[in-house]
Amino acid sequence: MIQVSEARKATAGLLLAAGGAMLFASKGLFAKALFRQGMDFQTLTVLRALIALPLFMGLAIYRGLRLHHLPPRAIALAAFAGVWCYAIGALIDFHALELIDVSIERALLFSYPAVVVLYTATVRRRLPSLPVTSALTLTYVGILLVVGGFDAAAWQRNLSGSLMVLFCATTTAAYFLLGERCIRDLGSMGFTIIAMVSSTVFVVLYYLFSHPLAPLLAVSAQGWWLLLALGVLCMFLPTLMQADGIRRIGAVRGALVSTVGPPASLLMGAALLGERPGLWQLVGTASIVVGVLVIARHSASPKP
Repeated sequence: MIQVSEARKATAGLLLAAGGAMLFASKGLFAKALFRQGMDFQTLTVLRALIALPLFMGLAIYRGLRLHHLPPRAIALAAFAGVWCYAIGALIDFHALELIDVSIERALLFSYPAVVVLYTATVRRRLPSLPVTSALTLTYVGILLVVGGFDAAAWQRNLSGSLMVLFCATTTAAYFLLGERCIRDLGSMGFTIIAMVSSTVFVVLYYLFSHPLAPLLAVSAQGWWLLLALGVLCMFLPTLMQADGIRRIGAVRGALVSTVGPPASLLMGAALLGERPGLWQLVGTASIVVGVLVIARHSASPKP
């Protein structure tokens, strides 16, 4: 009976982690649909944040979250993580989606574990192991192939947007690194709420001081449905699903399962947006996924 219960727990965890990764991967589909309606990336980012924030706040109240007497340093780091990843990173990422295909964006963004490894190796002043070094090489070769491979026209077409997404990979890596430090003091929900509130305040202030309000009044009924899906299906729900999946099966197995994201975005982009990835892009995406798989497996190895 215990073995059956553990098996069900593991199965549920795998399904939750995979489902969360696929919902995250569908973000670009809704963004592209909104762009085709004439919405700009700044308006999309601020409205997505305003839609998702009450959901996270309601969940925090439901779970009885209390932020009193928490360490100020941890609160400040969580706020910085929210601004850096959910605000600045999201603005740049959605801007990149105006320029490149959904499948390219997801594959490049998924390279963030390699950034974590490089940062850790720099801080510790210790080279990664040979398998991890090989995985890093494979990951960055995959990035070169995804951006353009041996096609000069593809490089010219994709370079600007791809550089933006690679910057967002660093913000995502920073979010996980800062979260690892803060969750001990704040808990996962406390860290998420502080990050979400700070990021929403930042993007709202940014929008008010840099953007006219007219686009907010021009959103169509269909646009609001797409924004609701973007905030709920592509931000709120997958955040909870991946967190619960990791709780059930562990961070490493959760990371391994999340490799369904880039292939899922390739299939969704081809089926729903008519994107036609070239051979080198397919090879590059596979290289990134394999590299991240190796990095995740070796990060589970016991430390001496």
